[in-house]
Amino acid sequence: MLTIAWPWLLILLPLPLIFWRQQTVQVDGGRLQLPGISQTGKQSLAANTRQSRKRYWLMWCLLVLAIARPQWLGEPIELPSQGRDLMMAVDLSGSMQIEDMVVNGKTVDRFTLIQHVVSDFIERRKGDRIGLILFADHAYLQAPLTQDRRSVAQFLKEAQIGLVGKQTAIGEAIALAVKRFDKMDESNRVLILLTDGSNNAGNIEPEQAAQIAANRKVTIYTVGVGADVMERRTLFGRERVNPSMDLDENQLKHIAEVTHGRYFRARNSQELDQIYQEIDKLEPVSRDQLSYRPQADLFYWPLALALLTSLWIALGQLPFFAARRVKPSVATTSQGNIKS
Repeated sequence: MLTIAWPWLLILLPLPLIFWRQQTVQVDGGRLQLPGISQTGKQSLAANTRQSRKRYWLMWCLLVLAIARPQWLGEPIELPSQGRDLMMAVDLSGSMQIEDMVVNGKTVDRFTLIQHVVSDFIERRKGDRIGLILFADHAYLQAPLTQDRRSVAQFLKEAQIGLVGKQTAIGEAIALAVKRFDKMDESNRVLILLTDGSNNAGNIEPEQAAQIAANRKVTIYTVGVGADVMERRTLFGRERVNPSMDLDENQLKHIAEVTHGRYFRARNSQELDQIYQEIDKLEPVSRDQLSYRPQADLFYWPLALALLTSLWIALGQLPFFAARRVKPSVATTSQGNIKS
């Protein structure tokens, strides 16, 4: 169905008529007398003026129609009436760039692994509402709870390590998620926290935030990301190190236990996928039946036609076209016909 988003802007349509009416020169009964031009020339000039005004009027109407935002509304689409509310908190601290994970046989950093697996998880969450929190020095809400899975996945794809700092504010991430869930009456209230370190930033301790979450009935699934062993080159050859020395598993386990969730260790993509299988077991919550109508903006069509009309008007002002269009006949008199 064709509709207009801002129909009240159509009141601008008669504006040129008012302007032209004020600019009309009324001489000798309403006609402009130009010396040296015959009656035929006057009629031709008046006809050309009317034609030019019609073109300007057409261009004006198209511009007004464009700014009024014509839209095409599709048929109503019903949204799923059952689903889960899942908030995801992703660590963007500097340690997430350690390359100790493997995706499709290629060594990648930890955040790339999270992007790869979480994006697929988001895509499968049909009917669920997904939110995204990014945290490092502080926690920031990147996407509120929404069924627009594509936008959430895009926000995660565009995130960069170090975007919000290089430390780890786990407590702030939990507190921010709890605050967002407070606005939901009926909800699963599930937070998935993915991190590879321990809390060393923020204004609230993880244990304190976890207790608040437990009181608000928020379930937290914590995920510790990072491999146990990684080889690196040194001056004395290769050595095996533990890249996850900073991971505080005891703290993450405590957060999960207090909130009746579970702790997972993600050393690879297979282990990280286990938590998503666990989420699938949660009972969906019934919601009110909602629907939406997809819409597509059509303003560019009248805008393009207005541009073509402006080119039409500009060509009409060129000497070559103007000479072919305007041919006034000038009244000439001989010297002998002048009466003194």
